[in-house]
Amino acid sequence: MKLFLKIVKDFPSYLWSSWGSIASIFLFLAFWDFGHQIYGDLILPSPKDTFTSLIAILQDQNMQSEILITIKRALIGFGISILIGSFLGLLAGLFITASVMSRPIVTILFGMPPIAWIVLAMIWFGMSDTTVIFTVFIASFPIVFVGALEGTRTLEGKLKEMADSFYLPFSMKLFDLYLPHIFSYIFPAFISALGMSWKIVVMAELLSTSDGLGASLAVARSQLETSTALALVTIMIASLLLIEYLIFEPIKREIEAWRD
Repeated sequence: MKLFLKIVKDFPSYLWSSWGSIASIFLFLAFWDFGHQIYGDLILPSPKDTFTSLIAILQDQNMQSEILITIKRALIGFGISILIGSFLGLLAGLFITASVMSRPIVTILFGMPPIAWIVLAMIWFGMSDTTVIFTVFIASFPIVFVGALEGTRTLEGKLKEMADSFYLPFSMKLFDLYLPHIFSYIFPAFISALGMSWKIVVMAELLSTSDGLGASLAVARSQLETSTALALVTIMIASLLLIEYLIFEPIKREIEAWRD
């Protein structure tokens, strides 16, 4: 609770410190408009036309439902990958045998193309939510697992010996020594897994469902509505940025305040 209240209190200053990121977005929009002037509306609609389509989509109640469906699927798959990946990664990091045995499995999961998982999930689960959620989970899981594993395996033995020599309570060793170190490895894995989830959910919906933003993107492609397709992509990117920078980044800053 104290951490939450501190994040809320420091939130305005955090937003002010993000002006550099906002400036980079405007620079991207400038390059986008430049590309539009070169290639035209069919290949690359202007930011203005895209945002006009975006506003129309956001005002459509049916499309609002499609957006929520996609975000729900992505968050469920991402949440499951965090829970299972973190637990198994920490467990494997504590035991060298488990760490060695998990290495080839993780390599296989990393090397398996997401499209292959989608095809297999369609065979196993049919055209359902489970197909999309499973694909998101299986694509994000190895990222979280490796982050938790590396964070646990790289705990310094001398640091633990020093903590034991001073007879520090277990709670102090856990929250002041072990977790900050593990968190520095696992949190970047969370961010990477979040981005992976957002990419995979659209691909899985495009191929295996009739609802969600992925299915809407397939319709826009078939009708050559490039501005609508870009607007749908913008919605996904914007939702990803909001979750990362308004939720995860403030938490990261507070937990990693010891670095300063």
